[in-house]
Amino acid sequence: MADYQTIIIGAGPAGNALAYRLASTQKVLVVENDLFGGTCPNQGCDAKKMLYSGIEVRQQAQRLQGHGLASAPKINWPDLMAFKRSYTEQVPTATEAELRNVGVTTVHGTAKFVAADLLEVDQHQYHGDHIVIATGQRPHQLQIPGAELLKTSRDFLDLDQLPARIVFIGGGYISFELANIAATAGAQVTLIHHNQRPLKQFPQMLVASLIQQMTAAGIQVQLGAEPQAVKKTATGLQLQTSAGDFDADLIINATGRQPNIDALGLDQVGINADVHGINVNDHLQTNLPEVYAIGDVVKRTLPKLTPVASFEGDYLADQLLGLRDDAIDYPLIPTIVFGTEKLAQIGVSVNEAQKDTRHFQVTEMDVGSWYTYNRIQDKNAKVLLVKDMVGQVVGVSVLSALADELINHFADRLAQGHAPLYLYPTTASDLAYLN
Repeated sequence: MADYQTIIIGAGPAGNALAYRLASTQKVLVVENDLFGGTCPNQGCDAKKMLYSGIEVRQQAQRLQGHGLASAPKINWPDLMAFKRSYTEQVPTATEAELRNVGVTTVHGTAKFVAADLLEVDQHQYHGDHIVIATGQRPHQLQIPGAELLKTSRDFLDLDQLPARIVFIGGGYISFELANIAATAGAQVTLIHHNQRPLKQFPQMLVASLIQQMTAAGIQVQLGAEPQAVKKTATGLQLQTSAGDFDADLIINATGRQPNIDALGLDQVGINADVHGINVNDHLQTNLPEVYAIGDVVKRTLPKLTPVASFEGDYLADQLLGLRDDAIDYPLIPTIVFGTEKLAQIGVSVNEAQKDTRHFQVTEMDVGSWYTYNRIQDKNAKVLLVKDMVGQVVGVSVLSALADELINHFADRLAQGHAPLYLYPTTASDLAYLN
């Protein structure tokens, strides 16, 4: 049996941030049963943004038709996918090599708790003074007849060829972003959502404007459509819903994600968790003091994003190294949807402000005619400012091709003593590496 000071289950952004910080002073083991690097660089935000690079160029060219450009480049899907793979295919090997180079031991396999300080991986046992669960999430599976015919975002982000007809199920980030990529690349796209309020954490007026732009771009958005069944047809697949049937060559289930905890044996050692994740206190400890959880596997209401996972990894490193013992205090967390235009927000949300009009007021600004937006013909650009009763800006929501840039500027302005957390991946998020 091998002994370690800290064992980390999961080699994604949270686990890796922790491992790198501990490596120089502790004996550390990282266990991973899938791809080193985790979802974000392999099958999530980084992979998506590689594809989005070509999509963004085409959309900007379309906005400038008649303003100096006579045509917009077409997307060559196999070439764009090859570009994405040129990055993603080297991630697992490079990530594991980097961990080993700093002294971290790595093991491939599925970890299961034998005791609060003991794991079993492929019949080998590993003891840890501290064990940290950082196993992330996986796509939620719909419980409808024919669900085995559905694919996930992971499948979409590695398509050799782009199907002619694609249906996305779900009204969250993933559906909106992948629908934009697919439609801009030339597919006939339908997005369905079971109720009338997709992207519910964002201001309704901006979501409505985004949907109008999606519709203008040829994306069919069907709200109030509850998925009921999927079946094969002579020409492909058919999704049956409460609002009618939708034919497709590919149907992507993007109805949410669930924690990767099933194989960990949490019940055996009595770690508190449910379908929403692992319960932790304000020091990221589970109910077992020597066991912690960080990243997307944690049960919390904060957005499950790469910068948040990395922040928790850094915080826990300070705890385990004895550099601090205070409760975790999160900075303001910016969020973004890379749709037909970017929809982003930070600070007090418009939704919160509208529920508390005694303390907040919302100012709406159509900024499409401003020089910055006129220059790129972003005519529908909108900004919503949330101000407190003394007129101080405490929150911002933006729908614009430049929303990520503006929100990152407000991340600096609203930081309030914290090191700002930037949208990822953006130029500003690279600042952490420039030291």
